[in-house]
Amino acid sequence: MATITPRNYIDGAFVDAGSSDLFEIENPATQEVIATAPDTPAAEVDRAVQAAKAAQPAWEKLPPQARATHIRQIAAKIRQNVDRIAQTITREQGKPLGLSTLEVNFTADYMDYMAEWARRIEGEIIASDRPNETIMLFRKPIGVTAGILPWNFPFFLIARKLAPALVTGNTVVIKSSEETPVNAFLFAELMAQTDLPAGVANILSGRGGSTGDALSRHKDVGLISFTGSVATGARIMEAAARNLTRVNLELGGKAPAIVLADADLDLAAKAVYDSRVLNTGQLCNCAERIYVERSVVAEFSEKLAAHMKATTFGDPMADRDVAMGPLINKAGRDKVAALVDKALKDGAEALTGGRIADRKGWHYEPTVLANCTADMAVMRDEIFGPVIPVQAIDSLDEGITLANNSEYGLTSSIFTKSLSAAQQAMRELRFGETYINREHFEAMQGFHAGRRKSGIGGADGKHGLYEYTETHVVYMQG
Repeated sequence: MATITPRNYIDGAFVDAGSSDLFEIENPATQEVIATAPDTPAAEVDRAVQAAKAAQPAWEKLPPQARATHIRQIAAKIRQNVDRIAQTITREQGKPLGLSTLEVNFTADYMDYMAEWARRIEGEIIASDRPNETIMLFRKPIGVTAGILPWNFPFFLIARKLAPALVTGNTVVIKSSEETPVNAFLFAELMAQTDLPAGVANILSGRGGSTGDALSRHKDVGLISFTGSVATGARIMEAAARNLTRVNLELGGKAPAIVLADADLDLAAKAVYDSRVLNTGQLCNCAERIYVERSVVAEFSEKLAAHMKATTFGDPMADRDVAMGPLINKAGRDKVAALVDKALKDGAEALTGGRIADRKGWHYEPTVLANCTADMAVMRDEIFGPVIPVQAIDSLDEGITLANNSEYGLTSSIFTKSLSAAQQAMRELRFGETYINREHFEAMQGFHAGRRKSGIGGADGKHGLYEYTETHVVYMQG
């Protein structure tokens, strides 16, 4: 694959990098440089924001259904280019081609789903204390919104931040991840083939500390939506504070899964496995720590280890049948290795894996750790890799207490045949989502939102759509 340089998309036109600093993008499975991308400076960020600001009034005046038509046009273009986009995602991010294909198709479906809300955006009529007065609450666009993307599902996250913004009458500036800018360039290329008005959607490449910071500090941005790490989210929130800019943050996770003695252990082991190996464990809602009742912990761990041991991994472009690709970069792989090494030193046992894979690329062996305890870093810190730590518990109450004792609060799960136990978990688990007898993976019509350091606000469904609106209350005296 020839090295390419993605271009920014500003005000309906592609802009060459010019004198911008360029950084390299590598294929994490092969360590081959596949692209160079511009680190967009503040002046170009301002240009994109001003284009979005200028386009927003006319965009807002369009009937919502007309805005939805533009969104559907983009979705149609995505469906016409699935293979090309999927291969690009796999090369620059490392996920198996089947998962990349799923991501692209899901992105198109998400665009169409959000377009359907055009006729469903609702206000309220509120009872007044005065005679002959009507109180009305309208939902209106915020103005210019910004989306700052992660690398783990880079193509889908464009849609997650762009589609609800556009259907509600906002314009948007998207900054791609510095690890995965090429697929964002393809998204812009497809938008340019539609009749979307210039300036309504703009896509930039750049590093977080430069381009992302300039976007976060910009006085004309009304909402910043970011998906990524807690540390970066905190920096964005700090930068936004100067202008009191709203933030929508989906940050880290340390999702617990509780497995009770009465659970279907085959189902539980497969569901935990599926939600951990997906995207090489680089997903904030993956099951990150497993609490299993002591009487079945050995049997469950054996079943889980069998799944992990059978996992094939490697270069997804060379072997289309692998279940797992590499980690995104050397730093990500080394972080996983350090957490596992520390756990083993502290008394955990590797039932399978536990080592950096002996092959080119940033691969780590699929790993199950037994005999883990609550004080181990591997049970507290986000792993973001193909490692599953297991801890024995003596009751559901203990499992819930341990699950809630975390600085994160995004997703959680429980496996049990007891309706009473499931209902107790629903009442007492302090997480934005709880999955019962299934793997961790949200639906586009739900509301994906975390608590504590897992974020502020959320995405998807009606509630995610309304994150991109502000209220306007009108008191009309008759």
